[in-house]
Amino acid sequence: MLTRRHIRIKVMQSVYSFNLGQQNKLEQEVVFFKESVEQTFNLYLLLLGLLKSLHAYAEEQLLIIQKNKIQNETQFLTLQKFTQNRVLVFLKEHEVLAKQLDNKKLIKWDLEFKFLKDLFVTLSSSQVFQSYLALEKPSIEDDLKCAAKLFKNHVATSNYLYEYIEDNCLTWADDLPMVNTFLLKMLKHIDVDSPQSLTFPRPSENQEDTDFGIKLLEKVIANDEKLQEELLGKTPNWDAERIAQLDNVILKVAIAELLYFPMIPSKVTLNEYLEIAKDYSTPKSNNFVNGVLDKLVKDFDKENRLNKTGRGLL
Repeated sequence: MLTRRHIRIKVMQSVYSFNLGQQNKLEQEVVFFKESVEQTFNLYLLLLGLLKSLHAYAEEQLLIIQKNKIQNETQFLTLQKFTQNRVLVFLKEHEVLAKQLDNKKLIKWDLEFKFLKDLFVTLSSSQVFQSYLALEKPSIEDDLKCAAKLFKNHVATSNYLYEYIEDNCLTWADDLPMVNTFLLKMLKHIDVDSPQSLTFPRPSENQEDTDFGIKLLEKVIANDEKLQEELLGKTPNWDAERIAQLDNVILKVAIAELLYFPMIPSKVTLNEYLEIAKDYSTPKSNNFVNGVLDKLVKDFDKENRLNKTGRGLL
């Protein structure tokens, strides 16, 4: 589930945190990095748990209507159709998912009643669901499309969800787009007759990438002064004090990767950190980082300091 770029971002965040003095020792920062990787997989479970809780909320409201014999046909049909969606039923009845959520002891969405209520209202009043509601006998394909579109258009983009996870875990806000994309692909291809079609990625499956991140983090922090010296004279018209702190971190991490990881092609490193600069630093950072790294690579190449071998790891 995690990509090399996401690993690089986590390294950048750890170095930034270390420079701010939030961690006193390299060992502590490595532990933080490992925990941030673990939390990415926890976020995936948390979002699946949110879908389960939405279904449970709709079931509860349906029971209230039936028990109290409330005469509201539109509301009854809406709740009934929502609870009958086979993708949501699949998640409700998935034993492994239930065990995973219990073991992790993550946020209990059923305690967030107002959020569930507001989100359900948003989902059920959307054009996607209204079109689904009009189907007399929706097919499994209809159920899949409806669940995926509701997640993509309304759950994944929820401002409340973003603010909530940001308050509960420091790294989740940056993980959310990637996890949303992964979960959306999963929803589109679920086989409701096969529990195995819902996969549960584990950090151990990304061990090679995690090890790369740890090694990169250690190289940057252990060689901080040397990496800073590499920037001397390479930032024309920019004094060290004028370089944005995050840009400085991005450059040092990139330099460490260029010098200490011979299996990774220089072009890959440049492209990765240019994209990171676009997303995480100031509007002008892309051109600045591009210019500095381009000059550094040319100089390192002339000095025979790159020593690149192999096809490289992306």
